[in-house]
Amino acid sequence: MSSVKATQLRPGMVIQHEGQLFTIFSVDHRTPGNKRGSMQTRMKNLKSGAIIDYRFRAEEFVDRAILDEIEYEYLYKEGDDFHFMNTETYEQMHLTREQLGETVYYLIPNTVVKVEFFDEKPIGVDLPDTMDLKVVKTEPTLQKATASAVMKPATLETGLIVQVPPFVNEGDKIKVDTTEARYVQRVE
Repeated sequence: MSSVKATQLRPGMVIQHEGQLFTIFSVDHRTPGNKRGSMQTRMKNLKSGAIIDYRFRAEEFVDRAILDEIEYEYLYKEGDDFHFMNTETYEQMHLTREQLGETVYYLIPNTVVKVEFFDEKPIGVDLPDTMDLKVVKTEPTLQKATASAVMKPATLETGLIVQVPPFVNEGDKIKVDTTEARYVQRVE
């Protein structure tokens, strides 16, 4: 086991918590007022399938499960099944929406990801830190909008909704931080 700081937790990561293996579905970094920061997580128990919410202190260390990571290319989605191909052996496999959690919002065909295995069973996907996604729906830009203006919601090609600056339009590609589902920059 290797320890990681709670602030480094990412969706899709597998950790050992209270003697059980959990895969992280979502992470929300919270810093309320003058209190200490925390990482609010939603995790799935890999043995029982139960989903729990748990809050880690920001300075806390968490045991990350050592997994086999194999490079796969995401091919396509069929219903709630997501199909992947091993980049070395060309073997194909599929994972369900339930197994993948919120990582489904970052899967675009031909994206190369690392699929994590534990006891030779696929249990999650390790995403790149950022992904370039296309904006499919957002409100039109206001002419007098400045860079300091309020953010607006934008729906991306995978169904993910993020807050973007007012100058981002439909059809633009933007870089999204996969850890916090946050707009980083517009991509030319």
